[in-house]
Amino acid sequence: MVKKNVPDWLNSSLWTTAPSSPSASSSDDPSKPAISPSKTTSEPNFEPPIPVRPPTVTREGQPPPPPPSLSQKPEIKDKNSRTSITSNANSSSSSSIDKDEDRDGENGASPAAGPSAEDITKQAQLLTELSKKVVNVKELRKIASQGLPDGAGIRSTVWKLLLGYLSPERSQWSSELAKKRSQYKIFKDELLMNPSEITRKLEKSTLDDEPKSESRCVLSRSEITHDEHPLSLGKTSVWNQFFQDSEIIEQIDRDVKRTHPDLHFFCGDSSFANSNQEALKSILVVFAKLNPGIRYVQGMNEILAPLYYVFKSDPDEEMAACAEADTFFCFVELLSGFRDNFCQQLDNSVVGIRSTITKLSQLLKEHDEELWRHLEITAKVRNGFKSIEQVNPQFYAFRWITLLLTQEFNFADSLHIWDTLLSDPEGPQETLLRICCAMLILIRRRLLAGDFTTILKLLQNYPPTNIRHLLYVANKLRHVPTC
Repeated sequence: MVKKNVPDWLNSSLWTTAPSSPSASSSDDPSKPAISPSKTTSEPNFEPPIPVRPPTVTREGQPPPPPPSLSQKPEIKDKNSRTSITSNANSSSSSSIDKDEDRDGENGASPAAGPSAEDITKQAQLLTELSKKVVNVKELRKIASQGLPDGAGIRSTVWKLLLGYLSPERSQWSSELAKKRSQYKIFKDELLMNPSEITRKLEKSTLDDEPKSESRCVLSRSEITHDEHPLSLGKTSVWNQFFQDSEIIEQIDRDVKRTHPDLHFFCGDSSFANSNQEALKSILVVFAKLNPGIRYVQGMNEILAPLYYVFKSDPDEEMAACAEADTFFCFVELLSGFRDNFCQQLDNSVVGIRSTITKLSQLLKEHDEELWRHLEITAKVRNGFKSIEQVNPQFYAFRWITLLLTQEFNFADSLHIWDTLLSDPEGPQETLLRICCAMLILIRRRLLAGDFTTILKLLQNYPPTNIRHLLYVANKLRHVPTC
């Protein structure tokens, strides 16, 4: 096989570690113990920071978390669990992947008792920046690009600034928030109203406008127009529109109930979980009605969930109480950068999802042509016969890109990935493609050693990994020259 355009840095100790003891060996040998990237014997300057154990996720069967307060946020438990947030397709093989990755040595995560000195310093920097009269968004992006600390409600405010929901001038925050939240209430009142309520309001308005009858024996009667009749098929009929929307509302309801089923924040019998589900449904229904060109596409609930969780977990009680309205506008802003990926009519256009997946393939070719060629021409055995097939990027990258990697990692790790996505001044899509490319490179040895079936299973059930290391490599792809 011809090897071209494989830069020397791909053989760096970042993912190719030399044995440090007689018991340690190549991380790609499933029969041998793993070697953590942090124990590399060469190129120490390339080591990524040691990860900090994120908060844990509350599981089904445990008591629900207390409501957010000024001193406490809902916690996330079980950092190492993937099944808590992955889709049904992922959950069936996550345990075997976990074992493989432990041997593979690409996880690299080490437990930590508490926040590192780096996180403490970062939190102090962020609090200082956010306390200024005019926030330096450029500096904020720089700090946030390496991940945000999980405490003090910092992520909630920073995400709102990075998404443009809050202006840099702190003096305007109060008026801006009041205006947006009032607007969202109007949207809900107008778009979530049952047609029978609309009819009653029209009847009341008609009665109020009509002159009073001279005779008390004569009862005034409001006329029901054709468009206001429940059986009307007119395009302007509120009832006809109501029945058309019912399909989408039912789909939204089903998807919301499946959103992170193992997180008590979203699922369970508690009133807290039920109220959170209702908020997600309201946001998605309002969005669908305001955007008839896209309406609702399955998977939008997965993109909405991290935003709502972060805002609802704000220790500021006023902010947490208005999380639904804030989430709606931030969701609209976030989706505006990925809007074309959800529009089926644009799938084959230069801005559609297939074009985006092609860009990912080209990015991999630029940085690791050997791996790209292997994925393009891979052996597949069927009924005893060997054939050559392409591992089409759509088999795995479609979900990676459209759901912004929310299904590939546990929930806490997804939040850290989103810190980087939202902080990039170039926009989240270019950063997303670099992260996806880094995901392929980090498991390149296993991909190069696998056949079609093995590769597909691995990419559709991505193994647990050190998120800080992943983001470090993705950022390196931005600066590494392709030759």
